[in-house]
Amino acid sequence: MLNLTQILQIAKDTLLLESQSLLSLTEKLTPSFAEITMAILESKGRVVVTGIGKSAIIGQKIVATFNSTGTPSLFMHAADAIHGDLGMVQRDDVVICISKSGNSPEIQALVPLILKGGNKLVGITGNLNSYLAEHSHYILDTTVSKEACPNNLAPTTSTTAQMAMGDALAVALIKCRDFQSQDFAKYHPGGALGKRLYLTLADVAKQNTIPQVAIDAKLPECIVAMTKGRMGAVLVIENKGLKGIITDGDLRRMLAKHSNIGDFNAEMIMTPNPKTKKPGVLATEGVAFIKEHKINHIILAEDGAPLGVIHIQDLIKEGLI
Repeated sequence: MLNLTQILQIAKDTLLLESQSLLSLTEKLTPSFAEITMAILESKGRVVVTGIGKSAIIGQKIVATFNSTGTPSLFMHAADAIHGDLGMVQRDDVVICISKSGNSPEIQALVPLILKGGNKLVGITGNLNSYLAEHSHYILDTTVSKEACPNNLAPTTSTTAQMAMGDALAVALIKCRDFQSQDFAKYHPGGALGKRLYLTLADVAKQNTIPQVAIDAKLPECIVAMTKGRMGAVLVIENKGLKGIITDGDLRRMLAKHSNIGDFNAEMIMTPNPKTKKPGVLATEGVAFIKEHKINHIILAEDGAPLGVIHIQDLIKEGLI
């Protein structure tokens, strides 16, 4: 049984071997990489990625990256392709075939069919003497010195190299297309990533009521309004305009300084002229606003009129902090 130190060293050795293999890929890049990028950009079709085994899983990841960054793509399993799924490949599609050995039976059966259809074939392989390499129009070399597996058998370093090469191709396409964050947002409307790109402060605030009191409201009324609002704060309003904010911190500080609080009203307790943000700005800008001013609330307002309140916990729940 290995001890903790030995197990930790195995992890370090694995990461070091894989990082060295990735670094060596830069020396294997040829003008073919740029030619592949241009072929995809100039194609009127899609990118069809295929492979078998672990390479198929890597292919699915590459397809997901392409689709999310403006390059229409689909995945076709090499084994299924020769049993009917080849119909997925259309005339103008560029096909990327991923295979470490480049000689698996499924690949050797599939490659001639792709070429017969007149499609451009890109081979991502770790064997430049393979069937795939010899019959591809373009080659991306992902040869690695050894697998991280102690038996040099389980695809580890090789699949890391394949995925990294796919990422390099995706990034090249992103830059060539001048794909911007607003474009990215169209394909990522859900999850924390999408929220960072499109969620506004108004979207976050719509779930909250606006706790408020008049400027002459007595202390008990302020406390009741704050409690009902469940925001830890209450806005102070005069003639529909925002005059200040009272937070639970303001109440604690007031109680610590004064023993006779019977005559206190909202104006005497509030922080006047609080900082505000417009409802339409991105929620990520609100995160920066809270951090910059070291506050827990964002008041949304336009032309002096309060339109909403956000607590820092709202941003945490949205996964933005």
